[in-house]
Order: sequence, then structure tokens, then C-alpha cells
Amino acid sequence: MKRKPRELSGGQRQRVAVGRAIVREPKVFLFDEPLSNLDAKLRVQTRAEISKLHQRLQTTFIYVTHDQTEAMTMATRIAVMNKGVLQQLDTPQQLYDRPNNLFVAGFIGSPAMNFFPAHIRKDGAALYVDTNEFAVKIPENRAEVYQHLVGKEVIFGLRPEDIHTPEYAPPGIHAAPVEAKVDVTELMGNEIFLYLVSGKNNFTARVDPRTRVTIGSQTQMVFNMDNLHIFDPSQDRDNPTAVR
Repeated sequence: MKRKPRELSGGQRQRVAVGRAIVREPKVFLFDEPLSNLDAKLRVQTRAEISKLHQRLQTTFIYVTHDQTEAMTMATRIAVMNKGVLQQLDTPQQLYDRPNNLFVAGFIGSPAMNFFPAHIRKDGAALYVDTNEFAVKIPENRAEVYQHLVGKEVIFGLRPEDIHTPEYAPPGIHAAPVEAKVDVTELMGNEIFLYLVSGKNNFTARVDPRTRVTIGSQTQMVFNMDNLHIFDPSQDRDNPTAVR
């Protein structure tokens, strides 16, 4: 209170600016990356405080950020922009579950969604996503949506949290086994990130912390095909659209 703004740190100035905006009781708040100068611990704390303010003031907050964690945890609706073009406007959960295109799918989620160049192959009545290194069966209840893509080039997407080791795979899923080599492991405490290689495909899995694998070993992973994403590059090769 005894210092002028120029005597404050960058993070303190940002918090003072938020306070100055609040006391004016505006109809709309515009936040342009308000947490960018804060350290990690203070960023989490201030993020929670802004969310509580939003609930208490019942005022529209328009919040600009490049941090998808901030967007997912604070927003009721998110507008995803790329080079000034709106890609999708939706709730955080819908953006995560049903991204409109490759850009949105890759932006939302940490670690990012895995993408595999592939084609759709038919074998009898069954459909498979074939990457040339491995082929995984599309669940029967999803197959009809992709019938028109048989023989065509696609991008197959699957989030790291939908790739499991066999012993810790959730029950009741449409599981597809894939052989891979463990390239790197990252122990996060409550989970382990596995960086895996299958032929020319590199991908990431987010697995149970009790998983025991060693770097360089061959292991079998389980893909949860209930949550697969297929993107069709025929209209736009740089940003294929989702097929659903």
C-alpha cells in the first residue's frame, strides 16, 4: 500500500490492475494474460481467486490466454483461435471430448493427443485403423461412421490417458493391443508418462504409477478404442477435420 506501481514487481502490478478493475464495477472484464508474470505457485492461487471473483461478481469475464490449463479450469466456454480464425467455440469438456479439427485436438490436453498417419481398412465386417506399423480394430458401435473412409488416408488420434499397460487397463473398454518400445519414462508421482516407439510412430502414454517398465524394453500397450478420434485430411491437409 505504501509503494507506487513502478516500485512493484510485474506480478504485483498485475494483481493491482485486477483490483483497480474490480472497484470500478464494470459490466464486462477483459483479462489479457493476467497471470503471465506470476510464478507457478502464485499462478495456481491467483487462478482460483479469479474463479471465485467470477462466481461472486456474476459478471462476464473475457479471458485471453495461451495456457490451455487456465482455459480448461476457469472457463465456462472457450473460443479456440488459430491465426485469427475461430476454430471452435464450446464448453471445456466438449472441446476435450469432441474437437472439431486437428488443431483443437492438439491444443487441448496435456500431454497433447497422439496422432498417427493411417488409413481405414475393411476386413470382413470389421473396420481397422492401419498405420502400417500396427492395426487396431474400430469398435462396432463406431464403425458405421467411418465406412465412407475405407481405403482413404486419415489421421488417427488418441489421448495419452487412453493408452494403458495391460495390468492397469480399465475394465469394460474396447481394448486393442499394440507392441511398442519404451523410449523414455517420466515419473510424476501420481502417474507415469511413457514415451513409446512403434516402428516410425512415436507416442505418449499416461499410465498408472504402479507400472513397472524399463527404458529400452518391449512392452504391450492397450489402446482404449472407445475414445478414438479420426481426422479427414481430404479437405484441409494442414488442419484435418474430425469425422464423427
